[in-house]
Amino acid sequence: MMKKWSDLVHKVLKREKVRQVSFVPDAGHSNLIRLCEKDKEFICVRLSTEEEGVSLSLGAWLGGQKSVVLMQSSGVGNTINMLSMLSICQSPLPMLITMRGDWSEYNPWQVPMGQATAKVLEDINVPVFKAYQENEVLPMAEGAIRLAFNTYRPTALLIGQRVLGAKTFGEDND
Repeated sequence: MMKKWSDLVHKVLKREKVRQVSFVPDAGHSNLIRLCEKDKEFICVRLSTEEEGVSLSLGAWLGGQKSVVLMQSSGVGNTINMLSMLSICQSPLPMLITMRGDWSEYNPWQVPMGQATAKVLEDINVPVFKAYQENEVLPMAEGAIRLAFNTYRPTALLIGQRVLGAKTFGEDND
């Protein structure tokens, strides 16, 4: 049986020596967040907004640590101006982004940014990887993380709603 993608990504983060994990709480990342919070090798930081994670990652890098930001596609728009700082400073940041606004979305407010996420990131020269099935998450996460740290740039892995499961109105949706 296939392990949950979050278990596999947790192992990749450890193997790649990521030490700081920042996030705005998100149901799609909830299992990965729990794994990282339980693991004493990680410093986990809850953010009030996603762009704080970009600044935190630059500080981590300057302080000799690797970091990753977990976010939902609706938060990508909050990061665009801050991501330019990473490009100019040649600082790595792998972003693991759970998608909203595509397959089986119930919330119309999620659709515009969900549909624009990949294009917006690509337009500012952030390499984008996409995982539409659970078995794609691990190799795409490994590639995005390595590319970020080997080339000193932000990267993004978009994890599709088919991997996460459809949310419906009335569920406990973070």
